[in-house]
Amino acid sequence: MPREKRVFVCNNCEYSSPKWLGVCPSCNEWHTFEEKIEVKKQKKKKNKADISRSGDDDDAVLLSSVTSDEHDRLPTGINELDRVLGGGIVKGSFLLLGGDPGIGKSTLMLQLSKMQPDWPILYVAGEESPSQIKQRAARLQMKGEHLYIYSNSNIDSVIAQARKIKPALLVIDSIQTVYSSNLTSLPGSVQQVRECSAMLQQLAKKEGITTLMIGHVTKQGDIAGPRILEHMVDTVLHFEGNQSQFHRLLRSVKNRFGPAQEVGVFEMKQDGLFEVSNPSELFLSDLDTTVSGNCITCIMEGSRPILVEVQALVTASSYSTPQRTANGFDQRRLSLLIAVLEKRGGISFVGQDVYLNIAGGLKISDPAADLAVVAALSSSVKDQPIQKRAVFVGEVGLGGEIRSVRYRDQRIREAKKMGIKTVVAPPGQLSDDAGIDLIERTYISQIDKTKT
Repeated sequence: MPREKRVFVCNNCEYSSPKWLGVCPSCNEWHTFEEKIEVKKQKKKKNKADISRSGDDDDAVLLSSVTSDEHDRLPTGINELDRVLGGGIVKGSFLLLGGDPGIGKSTLMLQLSKMQPDWPILYVAGEESPSQIKQRAARLQMKGEHLYIYSNSNIDSVIAQARKIKPALLVIDSIQTVYSSNLTSLPGSVQQVRECSAMLQQLAKKEGITTLMIGHVTKQGDIAGPRILEHMVDTVLHFEGNQSQFHRLLRSVKNRFGPAQEVGVFEMKQDGLFEVSNPSELFLSDLDTTVSGNCITCIMEGSRPILVEVQALVTASSYSTPQRTANGFDQRRLSLLIAVLEKRGGISFVGQDVYLNIAGGLKISDPAADLAVVAALSSSVKDQPIQKRAVFVGEVGLGGEIRSVRYRDQRIREAKKMGIKTVVAPPGQLSDDAGIDLIERTYISQIDKTKT
């Protein structure tokens, strides 16, 4: 007879415990344990004949005998999306798109259908009705003659529809709403997400149907569900942005068929998403070089150089503990650069509040922006504008030295493209570009010499 065993399982990470716990010791989430009954069946002894017949019929193949089509890519018609994917969508690939609510994930999928009207696309809508999608499509001025809307979230029905229509692209919006009737857990649970994703993966690989799943995110910005979800897919895309800003960044976190960390830039408007072919012009549109604390740097997002404006404000503090606030920049990195300026640059920030902002709501992590932050802080504390319109590029070390950065020539060419003729950078190999005034600096104490 099968034996029953009562256990408590965390619905976030599947950690099991013989008793109920308020907080999961594995993922530190509260009130996630649910009681479940495990039925253990008695193992039957197998003879040698059963063991020999228990394997699959598929045999191992030699790598030299495998034929490859060199990743048959399908251009989407959206240049920024193709850039992030490495040239287009690979046929039969398995993709995951995550992002905050209202950031534009569903809109991007509808615009893909608009740019490729001949593609048969099956759109599984688990969060919206067909009439709501029709209203959004009308706002985007698209007809959708080959766009199929399916509002059933049962995974077996979805797979049956995909095999019947054989679409060029299957969109699941979202994977947290799809469920399997074979499981008793609710849609969106770890078990449901893992089981449905595995079934969709088999559909994509065996049937050759390109599948793109849209995923919810947690408060920390991670994709909700088990971590194995990101390991199963071929490509993980993150749609980033701020609700108060118009621009959106599409970033490839993982890409088996192209470069990772590539970035595409979009601008959100009333009638949809529009590509931004020159992001530097977008982030420097309101630049004012007559105000102290404003500085320009060039960061690398994937293989794309982008000019951004760094704004610093240093003012007398009215509190016993001075404030250190950074928007779009690592606050611990800001504290480190302030300490280097005090120790190596001879600039005192005692009793001073420091506010740092990256214009446009962009979040940067490129160490090449260190030199621009130091120049902006120095300009603000002395209330002296950086009169020369220049791009500051370089990493600052703890000794006050300015270290070299990667893609130096690409950054210089981007500055020249935007009409900036002066670049302040650490010593290095001279660029081949003519018409650039390259000012080389070795230590941060020499930065003041550029404010002429």
